[in-house]
Amino acid sequence: MNIRPLTQSDIAQCAAVYVQAYNRPPWNYNFSNEKAAKYLTEYTDRGRFVGFVIIEDDQIVGAMLGHSKTWWTNDLIYVDELFVSPDSRGKGYGKKLLDHVENYAMDEGYDVITLMTNKHMPAFEFYEHLDYIHAEHFVFLFKPV
Repeated sequence: MNIRPLTQSDIAQCAAVYVQAYNRPPWNYNFSNEKAAKYLTEYTDRGRFVGFVIIEDDQIVGAMLGHSKTWWTNDLIYVDELFVSPDSRGKGYGKKLLDHVENYAMDEGYDVITLMTNKHMPAFEFYEHLDYIHAEHFVFLFKPV
C-alpha cells in the first residue's frame, strides 16, 4: 500500500473506482466512467487543488480530492471527495488517506480540515469515529430549479 499525490493522469483510474464505489447502495448514483472523469477533473483543474491516491498492487484503490482555501485564521483544506473501491473497504484505506491529508496539512501549516457528508450515510459515522466534529451550527441549503 502506497499513498502519493493524485495527478491528471490518474483520473481515468480514479473515475472507474468512483463509479464502483458510488453506483451501488446506499448511494445508488448512476455515473458513467466518462461523466465521473469529467466530475473529478473539475476538482483537479481548480486552483489550489490537493489530492492523493492510495495504491495497492499497482492499482488505484482509493482517492481524496480537495482544495485549500483561505480563511481568516489560517488556510484550511476542504475535502471534496473521498472514496475507496468496494473490494478494498475494511482495510483502513479511508483512514490512511485522511491520516495522510492530516499529516500533509500539518506539514504545510494548515489549521483545519473540513468536509461535508450526508448524515444518513455510513460515511458520517466513519468521519465521527475519526474525530471529525459534527458542526451543528452549519446548515447546508439547496434549491431545486
